[in-house]
Amino acid sequence: MNDVSIVDGWLPISVCAVAGMLVVLALIGKISRRWIIVTAAAALAGAGLGLALVPVAEGPNGFDTVLDPIASAWICAAFAAIGAMIVALFRGGAKRRVLAGIAIPFVLFSAAFGMNAQFGQYPTIGSLSAAPVAERMPASVAAMQRNLAPKASATTSSDPGEETVHPANRGLVSKVTIPASESQFPARDAYVYLPPAALGPHPERMPVLIMLSGQPGGPENVVQAGALREVMDGWAEQDHGRAPIVVVPDQLGDPESNPMCVDSKLGNSATYLTVDVPNWIEANLGVRTGPENWGIGGFSQGGTCAIQLGSAHPEIFSAILDVSGQLEPSSGSRANTVKLGFGGSEESYSAALPLTLLEKNAPYKNTVAVFGSGSLDDRYGPRIDTVAEAARQAGMQVTRVVSPDTAHNWQTVQWVMRHSLEPILNHFGVGPGQ
Repeated sequence: MNDVSIVDGWLPISVCAVAGMLVVLALIGKISRRWIIVTAAAALAGAGLGLALVPVAEGPNGFDTVLDPIASAWICAAFAAIGAMIVALFRGGAKRRVLAGIAIPFVLFSAAFGMNAQFGQYPTIGSLSAAPVAERMPASVAAMQRNLAPKASATTSSDPGEETVHPANRGLVSKVTIPASESQFPARDAYVYLPPAALGPHPERMPVLIMLSGQPGGPENVVQAGALREVMDGWAEQDHGRAPIVVVPDQLGDPESNPMCVDSKLGNSATYLTVDVPNWIEANLGVRTGPENWGIGGFSQGGTCAIQLGSAHPEIFSAILDVSGQLEPSSGSRANTVKLGFGGSEESYSAALPLTLLEKNAPYKNTVAVFGSGSLDDRYGPRIDTVAEAARQAGMQVTRVVSPDTAHNWQTVQWVMRHSLEPILNHFGVGPGQ
């Protein structure tokens, strides 16, 4: 059951069909003119309430994005149906009350499925547990990776132990713990994708791409909703199994937290991502050294972090992937952001803005950047345009892409990763044409 889709397929279709049938059955039967008027008025009131809640859902305390028409329609339709069912509960006969009582949870589940289909954050039943399917890294693979690791190869035994049996055309996703030795940041477990060429008895050193989730969220979203293995395996197939090693650390500490990728009383997120995570990678994974082989990317809040840290640390990263990021780190209002993340200092806040960092560290002589957004994303799309142009003016080699018919969601991330990662791969010397 864990692999059953809740984005499309039989389950959401069945739930929606049952919800619709129950609503219809609760409405038909013995009716009067007064019943019709009251029920219609309740449905219209419900739809109106749903419509009024759309701006709330789009605000900083909701999804902080412009909902596409389908998502807005789900909200309005659900509230309309619930309005009609409330009338049936209080003004109907026994049979009608029973049907209405059963219908309401089905309507809510239908709306949840519909909204999730638009955002794509939970692709399967299993993904609701926030634990993506991750294979345990075989001891032989871990040993061989440590043998290749820049900071460990001189002291680690060269004997990889038993050879691991792993499909030659399939990468490996494993769950790992990255200690916060310097930052003491309360990070959750991370995930690592190893391409096929990094597996087997004779693994190659690969470039590395650090990928970050949005907020609320966690590393598991990049693996599940971002279809990490499938996407990266697709690129690896085009270059004899060679693709970047992808490390997905936790930049939040908690799904609802937003440390804004700076060091503050909210947690030393920046130090974790620029010191602890790179140190762990270089001690445990067979990666190529030097900024020309390292990149950082992310979605939404993670995209903001990617351009913040990528522009601030050209000595670590020379590739940036910003999917639907913001113009600035944000935790609600500007006043709240400055208070929580920057100790009330407007100067510190301004210094952490991507546009400030790009101007400060220009010119970038060997940095590639891919900026993506969905064609239906009227809020983040213009922001990405602004940051992309600033990056171009700062000397970065910029590619700006737009995912067709998607909004601020994981469908956009998948499209960008599947169709627009080539500039970064070419920069790394892997992928098509290498």
